[in-house]
Amino acid sequence: MKTPDDPRHKRRQHILEELFRRDFHKQKIESEASLIYEQKDLLDEKIRLAAPEFPVEKINKVDLAILRLAIYELTIGKKEPPNVIIDEAIELAKEYGGQSTPAFVNGALGKILKDANRSE
Repeated sequence: MKTPDDPRHKRRQHILEELFRRDFHKQKIESEASLIYEQKDLLDEKIRLAAPEFPVEKINKVDLAILRLAIYELTIGKKEPPNVIIDEAIELAKEYGGQSTPAFVNGALGKILKDANRSE
């Protein structure tokens, strides 16, 4: 993230907020967030494998939305380099999550990336 006003960061913020609203308030979502939410089961399975000590249903909804967005971008979207996606996810975690969220997000995404590189 170069600046808080970076259009890519703003887009991710909007998607994150929509994913959170869908999960927490059961509100209808649109745009890219709906594409991500359609892949929820696949993304959640990747989270289970990356962080088996944290049941997906017990993960904070904000943390879960950040992970789903980043994992989608890393494994399905693949429009940007992995380090950019992970850096953005950590920035979102600092902005929206709790004190331990950045470390949790970094660890889970690092494991997913490592596993993806191993399988290639």
